[in-house]
Amino acid sequence: MHVHVNERTGHHLGHLGTAGEKTTGILGLAVVSTLLLVLVELVAGYVAHSMALASDAVHNLTDVPTLVISWLAMRWALRPPTHEKTYGYHRAGILAAFVNATVLALASLFVIGGSIARLRSPVEVRASIMLWVSLVALAVNGGITLSLHRGRKDLNVRTVWIHNLGDAFSNIVILVGALVIGWTGAHWVDAVLGIAIGGMVLWSGQAILRESGHILLEGLPRAMRLQDVVSAILRVDGVQEVHDVHIWTLGGDLHALSCHVRIPDMHMEESEKVLANIREVLARDFHIMHTTIQFERAGLPASAGLYMPAPAGRGSK
Repeated sequence: MHVHVNERTGHHLGHLGTAGEKTTGILGLAVVSTLLLVLVELVAGYVAHSMALASDAVHNLTDVPTLVISWLAMRWALRPPTHEKTYGYHRAGILAAFVNATVLALASLFVIGGSIARLRSPVEVRASIMLWVSLVALAVNGGITLSLHRGRKDLNVRTVWIHNLGDAFSNIVILVGALVIGWTGAHWVDAVLGIAIGGMVLWSGQAILRESGHILLEGLPRAMRLQDVVSAILRVDGVQEVHDVHIWTLGGDLHALSCHVRIPDMHMEESEKVLANIREVLARDFHIMHTTIQFERAGLPASAGLYMPAPAGRGSK
């Protein structure tokens, strides 16, 4: 007996669509405000001879492709599945996060290199301009960070959230640095701040790069253990064995699972109850909303690749 069931939860996807539309609008406004901020910081950095402001302008400039790519990814993720893209476009956000993190790492190295050169040859910095521009930048980046705070569970949105959170902290650092330069006249502080900002950006981006790469390689969601999921399925009445288990992330917090389950001979009505119980356990305990489960009659030899050296049965540890 083989029963193949492929279930997609429309309610969950509908919820993602509503939240995604709101987040898409926020990202669109963030693109405009960030572009204006970059122009202000570039002009102010040139006038004030501030490497910290120039570095922060470059940093914010990297936000522009980040925001644009994320904005496009959010719009793509709202598209329904097609004959060619049967899962829809949820993975677009993960791909955007990977590209964004790569750009972030390269930009941070550029900032660090420029700051080291300025540290070797310091110039006089106009601290008053640094002070006021850092306040404006803090208002812009802080506003974007707060607006995206609720949507940060999505990896793509989390990339932008972390990026702008780092921007806000760098603005605070520049603000303090401007005060120090104004009080002491230590213009080398400006170059040190540039190095610190670049290092912070590099550190914040590596986690996103590692996580997005893990998802693109169909890795097991970080919060899950394969053994726990299998054990939960085996506790469902009627399930005797589980094998060929695969769990991956489609995008955001939307997880998928496929597996083979051995059950005794029973009527179709009874097997559907077993299926419903398995899906309920997976959704409740692991937030796995997309499941593909194939039933097989207990006692037949396994014909598919196993996820472990031997199939997991009720007698296994």
